[in-house]
Amino acid sequence: MQRLKTRPQFQATLAGGTVSRTAHFALHRLNLAATTDIPLAQADQVGPAPSPEQALFDLPDVWLGAMVPKRWARRAVTRNAIKRQIYTVSHRFGEQLPLAAHVVRLRSGFDRKQFISATSEPLKLAVRLELEQLFERAIHPKGQA
Repeated sequence: MQRLKTRPQFQATLAGGTVSRTAHFALHRLNLAATTDIPLAQADQVGPAPSPEQALFDLPDVWLGAMVPKRWARRAVTRNAIKRQIYTVSHRFGEQLPLAAHVVRLRSGFDRKQFISATSEPLKLAVRLELEQLFERAIHPKGQA
């Protein structure tokens, strides 16, 4: 699994569309075209250039990024804890995810009255359970068994 690192990678993936949502998270996916094993053509026979998305994601792999805005998690320690949970849970589902770019985005804040500590075990557990639900929904959409 590769990690998204540049702003254009995140922007392209977010433009790909939302495939799964929970109360606090959204999973965006940009499907990447499979690379072919056809040898390169002669210079005078080269066709159109690859799409800009393909140029951003040069390795055929599952790509993942995490967006945890300050708006929804004010403390840096909370943002970092949520990102660690995102990457940890995603590795469990990595084999089941399609070859595409994915961004997990925090879309609303966790209640500070319920989760007083910035990195409490109850907060980590709530985040982990919701992320598992998010990835399950992405892998097994409604209507498919």
